[in-house]
Amino acid sequence: MWFKNLVVYRLPADWDLSPCDLEERLQRRRLQPCGPLEMLSRGWVAPAAGERLVHTVGLQQLFALGVDQRLLPASVIRQEVKERADLLEQEQGFPVGRRQLRELKLRVADEMRPRAFVRRRVTRAWLDPAGRWFCVEAAGAPRAEELVEMLRETLGTFPITPVDTEHAPHLAMAAWLRAGDAPLRFTIDQDLELQGAAPSKALVRYARHPLDGKPVQQHLQDGLQPTRLGLTWNDRVSFVLTTKLQVKRIDFLEVQDEAADGGETDAQGQFDADFAMMAGELAALLADLVVALGGKSAREQAAAA
Repeated sequence: MWFKNLVVYRLPADWDLSPCDLEERLQRRRLQPCGPLEMLSRGWVAPAAGERLVHTVGLQQLFALGVDQRLLPASVIRQEVKERADLLEQEQGFPVGRRQLRELKLRVADEMRPRAFVRRRVTRAWLDPAGRWFCVEAAGAPRAEELVEMLRETLGTFPITPVDTEHAPHLAMAAWLRAGDAPLRFTIDQDLELQGAAPSKALVRYARHPLDGKPVQQHLQDGLQPTRLGLTWNDRVSFVLTTKLQVKRIDFLEVQDEAADGGETDAQGQFDADFAMMAGELAALLADLVVALGGKSAREQAAAA
């Protein structure tokens, strides 16, 4: 249940689609099995036990995109084509031509496709209408954009925007490292990545290493900029912040134990408790992060007005 990575967006100020309406629209694009000749199928799947596609706890909403993909490795096709081409060459008495080889490859792919294994991957999204957050659990933008594009196709429109702050993350992270401290309820951890400008693009990484020494300060003086910085929020959630304002390698520290300390409960009750706890912690963390980065940019404020 607990998210590990976040790609973060802002919901529009006038977002008013109810969970029931969202459920109805997602049901129209529920994931269907791959047809015999299909390599890929996309659609919405239940994010929790049951058939509902929108799992709601309070105002917090959770849903998921499922992608079924047939696994047909190119190496398997090449091997089968080679074996058939060798046999055909023996039968006809001369080498197989390019056109024959191309037709043979297409025929082999068509024959093998219905028998290929199907792998499913699921990408979850969390929607917080009160805080105006829309977050996709993804390690990078391509996976998040896949879900966003599918949601736009499903809803007709989905005008979210990337989070835009007054201070660029790399400049803010550099300032925190120079000061040896982060603002508000954030503290600096022991993970850091610094990168130099072109043409050298020098790269320096620290992992589980104190960042308050002279080497880090020297790298900053030499013009290297932080691209990733490990932080802890409120002694409860640790994560890595990137220059693209993505939140990676999230660890909820003692929060998960607190969610499990509510006594005996069934699996559904525990799922709801975990989701409510996670959403509450992440919403507060993201709000503080925006403030730590100077608040909303003038552009985002104007768009929200």
